[in-house]
Parts: sequence; C-alpha cells; structure tokens
Amino acid sequence: MPCVMNKEPIYRLVALEKEFEGPSETVRVLKKIDLTIERGESLAVLGASGSGKTTLLHMLGTLDKSSSGQIFLNGVDLCSLSDRRKAELRNREIGFVFQFHHLLPEFSTLENVAMPAFIAGLSRSDGIRKAKEALEMVGLSHRLDHKVTTLSGGERQRAAIARAILLRPKVLLADEPTGNLDEENGAKIGDLLVSLNNELGMTFVVVTHNPALAGMMHRRVELRSGELYAH
Repeated sequence: MPCVMNKEPIYRLVALEKEFEGPSETVRVLKKIDLTIERGESLAVLGASGSGKTTLLHMLGTLDKSSSGQIFLNGVDLCSLSDRRKAELRNREIGFVFQFHHLLPEFSTLENVAMPAFIAGLSRSDGIRKAKEALEMVGLSHRLDHKVTTLSGGERQRAAIARAILLRPKVLLADEPTGNLDEENGAKIGDLLVSLNNELGMTFVVVTHNPALAGMMHRRVELRSGELYAH
C-alpha cells in the first residue's frame, strides 16, 4: 500500500482562553486564541512581558489548563486527557527547554541527559546510548562525564536541549532558551535549534524576546494583551 502522509497539523488551537481570578477582578491572559501549527515547522512566539507567551507555551505542553476552548495535539483534545495520560504524553511526545536549564548538579552531563529515558522505563544501557547520541548531536560528546557544574552557560543549555530531544519527541517547546546567554552563545543556540529542526523534523515552538532568534524560525506570531497577531 502507498504511504499516506498525515496532513493533520501537529497543533490546532480553537478559541483558547485562560483566566486567573485576581483579588478584585478576573484577568483574561489569553483571549480566543485560534492557531494552527504544522508538522515540522518552527514557530516563534513574541510579546512583551505579561502578554501571555509562557502561559500559552505551558498550555501547549499540558503544564497548565485552559479556561475554555480546545487544544488538539495530533488530533487529540488535550483538555480531555487525565493527568496521568498528560504526564505520559509530556515524557514521550513533548520536549521542554527553559531559560534556566534545570540540570541536576549531583549528576554528570550524561546522566542528566539520560533522565527522561529512565523515567520512561528504558533500560540503563538504552538510556545511556540515547544520551550519548543526543549529546553528540548538540556538540557535547567531549563532556559526557563532566559534572554539569563545570559546564559553561552555553554548554549547560546544549545539555538541556540534548535532554529535550532524547526520546525524539514530536514537539520541542522552548521558553526563552537564549535568555541567560550572551549574544555569541545565544546565536550558537539559535543555530543549533535550526539545525535540529531540519535534521529531526520535529516541530519547534520558541517563546523569545530575542529578535535574532525569532528571525531564524519559519514563522512568527505575537501576543499583545492576550490576543494573537501574525507577523
């Protein structure tokens, strides 16, 4: 039988809203967000502080719940899933990179990167093998046994990216991945993300204030006071 390509977008957001109850009024952080993200594309989400960028990213990653509307990932309504199923999905299908790398200082670089494999139930040998492959992809194969406390800021973020792609998730969500880096290292991380997006074919959604990083993505959108605008 001929191979049939899956033309369903990786993400489809329908009238998505997020509200928080303040001391005196309800604050609408996201307002009727409609957005389609195609498979394999890279999308930059721009906006001022407080515009709702990180809230949107957390909802794409099932770390936060919507107040109304729907989020479909691979055609599945994330709002309908149990907390356990969401946790399984985060481990297997979504990779996260944050502004702070969240590496564990008591473990080596290799052990840090292998953590998602161990959580997923893979054997130690398989987890270590995958971690070595991921670290080679981000240019850190010479730092396998080093404690993460001995790595530079740029190297730590590379290790965090290696951890995020370890299980080859369908999506990588990055929240200000260059926010703590100088211009030179920020540019290198941007180049790495572009390279991985091309090589692995996974979808990248990047929240950033960095116009240079945003310019490397296939498409850009901007949040302004909770409303989404195309660039």
